Amino acid sequence: MGALASNRKRGGDEYSNSLCFQSYKKPRISNNTFARISGYPEAKLPFPREVHAPVRNLKFGLSPSTPGSVKSYMGNLSRKLSNARRQAFDALRFFKREKEVISVEDDEEKEKEVVSDDFSVEEVEIIEKGKNNVEEEERHALQPSSSSVDSELNNGSLRVEHALVTLSLNREVSTVRDLEAYKKLLESAQRRTSKLEDLDFQIELNEKRIAGLQALRPEKKPEEKQEVIPREPFTPLTEEEIAEVSHAFSAKNWKKILVSHESSRIDIRGEVLLCLKPATWLNDEVINLYLELLKERENREPKKFLKCHFFNTFFYKKLVSPESGYNYRAVKRWTSQRKLGYCLFDCDKIFVPIHKDIHWCLAVINKKDQKFQYLDSLKGRDPKVLNALAKYFVEEVRDKSGKEIDVSYWEREYVEDLPAQENGYDCGMFMLKYIDFYSRGLSLCFEQEHMPYFRLRTAKEILRLRAD
Repeated sequence: MGALASNRKRGGDEYSNSLCFQSYKKPRISNNTFARISGYPEAKLPFPREVHAPVRNLKFGLSPSTPGSVKSYMGNLSRKLSNARRQAFDALRFFKREKEVISVEDDEEKEKEVVSDDFSVEEVEIIEKGKNNVEEEERHALQPSSSSVDSELNNGSLRVEHALVTLSLNREVSTVRDLEAYKKLLESAQRRTSKLEDLDFQIELNEKRIAGLQALRPEKKPEEKQEVIPREPFTPLTEEEIAEVSHAFSAKNWKKILVSHESSRIDIRGEVLLCLKPATWLNDEVINLYLELLKERENREPKKFLKCHFFNTFFYKKLVSPESGYNYRAVKRWTSQRKLGYCLFDCDKIFVPIHKDIHWCLAVINKKDQKFQYLDSLKGRDPKVLNALAKYFVEEVRDKSGKEIDVSYWEREYVEDLPAQENGYDCGMFMLKYIDFYSRGLSLCFEQEHMPYFRLRTAKEILRLRAD
């Protein structure tokens, strides 16, 4: 009874067939039991119940309970990326060969070949660098790192972006669309080149036009240095000299011969000298005597004055008379070597007073500058005077020296930049001062305001028979 009770107590134990008990004691399974269990259908996991709480959304649909699956997935992703890069670089090599077949125009073939060669060198270097990067990344993929999942994914995305940038920077002309775009760019460049050539031609043409217009403009003469006005032609008269002239102008000396010039046989009476008073016209005797005094001044100081010849007021009337016109024979003996003591052709300037009824002018045979000059204080012109003097000079040289001289290229100058009279009676005084300043080698640096002084000075010089 006791044995039966103990067996019943063990057999009736409600925990004898529990899982906890089986985990500590391996059950003995017979072949019949295994066959019976294998016939049962496989147990299915229950559907996951929806969680109504904040949940972390993982990338690529991975669950946190499968860390091994993450590493395998990243390994597959790196392999796919490596395969994509390898295929892309193989495509670049294929496209490079096709670009070498592209033909351009003959005049740009050499430049294109040089450019294509440079691009090929760069492409080879980039491809080699890309292959090395791919191999390094494959080695890193085979050796999974212990970093976190987020860092692996970020690094992978950065490498993909770097690969895409590399492909975009080294993309060749591969498709038909790219080839058409390249041709359009080339055509536009050629059109711009033609336009630039047209612009260059227009610029060159305009420069030539400007140069032609500038050549037509009169050249500006360089500004001459302001001449220092000498004091000698404007030396003030002393009180004694002024008193001497005033006494000569007095009425008691009208019929009296004040001075006589022996070589020219000119006598000056008081009434003749009165022409040097203000507002009166100059007469022949005063003009001719003053010209004789200028020649004597030159002989006294030949280095200070130009070598000149001064014709008197009757010369041009004899050379060109109203009745017979031009007549060289009428004045042929006026300039003989015996009478003058020098050859007229050796003079620098030859002065010829011209009297036109009531107006005095001056003509100059300027051998020094090879000009025939005409000076009129009223800015008048008379081509007949210059033509007559040119003809006379040629015949004079032929007659006195037996030489022929060509004056056809000599300039006929009507002097414009000269002092002009502002009244109707100072023309003779202007003419004498033109001669005086030219014989000194000076410019005509005087004005109308100097005429009263020049009248008194000329009267003083005639009374003393000496020109200063």
